[in-house]
Amino acid sequence: MLVFPPVTPVSIVVDGRPLAAYVRAYVAGGRVYAPAQPLLTRLADRVWSEGEDLVIERGKKRVRVKIWTAASPSQLNEIYIMVGPALRALGASVRYDAAGRRLIVHIPARTIVASPSPFNAAVPLVAPSAVFTPAQAATPRPIWTGSPLPRRTPLPVPPRRR
Repeated sequence: MLVFPPVTPVSIVVDGRPLAAYVRAYVAGGRVYAPAQPLLTRLADRVWSEGEDLVIERGKKRVRVKIWTAASPSQLNEIYIMVGPALRALGASVRYDAAGRRLIVHIPARTIVASPSPFNAAVPLVAPSAVFTPAQAATPRPIWTGSPLPRRTPLPVPPRRR
C-alpha cells in the first residue's frame, strides 16, 4: 500500500487561461508538481525520453528532467515533474499564488520572422490614403451649322395592306 503525504491541489493558469487537466497539480514540500501531459505538450515544442531522462525543448532551450516514477516515458499523464524550475529554464515566468492555490505561468510571445508575401495576416495593414485625381474637363457638345446632310440609312418600307 502506498502512502502519500498530505498534498494541496493546485490549478495552473497559463497566460490568463486555466489549464484543463484531468489530473490536478499539487504542492508537496514547498514545490508544485504537475503531470507532464497537459502542461508540457501545450507549452513545449518537443518532448521525448532518453533513458531515464525526460527531455523538454522549446525554441533553442532544452531541459532534462530525471524520471523518478515507474511509468514509462510514453505515459506523460502519469509522470509528475517539478514545474517551477523546468518552466523557468524554458524561459517562462512562474509565480505561485498561495491564497488562491494557483500557479500563474506567463510565456513570452515568440517573434515571427518571415519574408514579405502578397498577403500575410501577421503583417499590420496600412490605412488607405486619398489619392489626388483631377476632375475631368467637360467635353464641348458639337454644334452643326450649315445645310443638313442627306440621310444615309434607308427608310423601312411599310407593309402592304390587303
